[in-house]
Amino acid sequence: LRSRLDNLGAATFANSSREQMMYCVDVLRPNAVPAFDLLAEVVKCPEVAEEEVEEMKKVMEFQLMDVVPQILLGEGLQMAAYGKLAESNGDGDGDGDDDTLQQLGRPHFCTAEALPLLSAGSVHFFKEQNLLHNPHGVVVSGSGIEHDALVELAMRHFGDMTAANPNEPPPSPPPHDNPHTLPSTYTGGQYRLPTPLHSLYPDKPQYTHVALAFEAPLGWHSPHLVPLCVLQTLLGGGSSFSAGGPGKGMYSKLYREVLNRYSWVESAEAFSSFHAESGLWGISGSCRPDKAGELTKAMVREFVELSRYYVTEEELQRAKNMLKCNVLTQLESRLVLFEDIGRQILTYGRREDAESMCGKIDAVTKEDIIEVVRMAIGTMRPTMGVVGVDISKVPMIEDVEKMLSAESMGTHSVGGS
Repeated sequence: LRSRLDNLGAATFANSSREQMMYCVDVLRPNAVPAFDLLAEVVKCPEVAEEEVEEMKKVMEFQLMDVVPQILLGEGLQMAAYGKLAESNGDGDGDGDDDTLQQLGRPHFCTAEALPLLSAGSVHFFKEQNLLHNPHGVVVSGSGIEHDALVELAMRHFGDMTAANPNEPPPSPPPHDNPHTLPSTYTGGQYRLPTPLHSLYPDKPQYTHVALAFEAPLGWHSPHLVPLCVLQTLLGGGSSFSAGGPGKGMYSKLYREVLNRYSWVESAEAFSSFHAESGLWGISGSCRPDKAGELTKAMVREFVELSRYYVTEEELQRAKNMLKCNVLTQLESRLVLFEDIGRQILTYGRREDAESMCGKIDAVTKEDIIEVVRMAIGTMRPTMGVVGVDISKVPMIEDVEKMLSAESMGTHSVGGS
């Protein structure tokens, strides 16, 4: 297979998220048909041998030995935000079970405990359930190829796929009545993981990583989706070192008010993580362990200030221009374009073009921004994640809730321009 792909000059890759998987082949246009043939073969009838699975398990085991803190923090935030519900396991003891974890609270990356359970049989079972017998959940998308030609190839290779229950009607776009997902309820909470000193690099600087987040109800389907994206760009941020220059976000709030103000901050950055039924947005940062408490307080102040004062028109317009620039620049890539088409069809059942999206970005007001932040601080419990060798200086979630409550007492006295 590899030699056949090499002869075609094809580049291939696959990735997965909590809700979707993508298989891609990038090839010169004259070789599109044989490349599609190979792609369909790999998706529908791969030869997954037990030896190959065992080899990949060894690779995964090695990767688990050195997971970067940012991944641990992201996984921890999901687990804390969508924690076990007391009645989830139905046995009445309120302790929950691993097999009844909320779907969005399950680990995305394979854990050390789950690794021995992987086998060629489990891979084939997953393929049968989620690919071969789920035709309504498969989208074939492409860029740089004629639409009719792509339809003909898709029908030739995937037109014979049938659902496990042929009488079952096509599911509505997520999150409505999708039989392949389980509803998740946002709980909020905290995840704290003290990590051992790295044995291979004991002299490497050690940082404590902290993240504070709130729910974005309905995720990709939220009416506040675009204002949240503008807010993320407005907060911006990054690492303490940057070469600067146009478009680097050096005038974003987190650069001006955190990174440039406190020399001990290693990184501070806004983030978001959207899914079909819910999502998270917030601020993450890192610093040396003795300053982790101060970093947490700085994050709280950023949230509170956004809920008290309108952002300026200059800040808002800069953020909207940057977001539009990022969207349009990304869509110049064929690889990003075809992925955007596929993911939008799976999520919404349709694709929204760049012009429409830019129009929505332009329509965001400073009132939309303050409404999103107030709704988060005033109506929901925060989610906090902490990872590092020394996390003792980071306050507990109950203390963070008290800070948010005390600082936001004047939330409805809006000032600023």
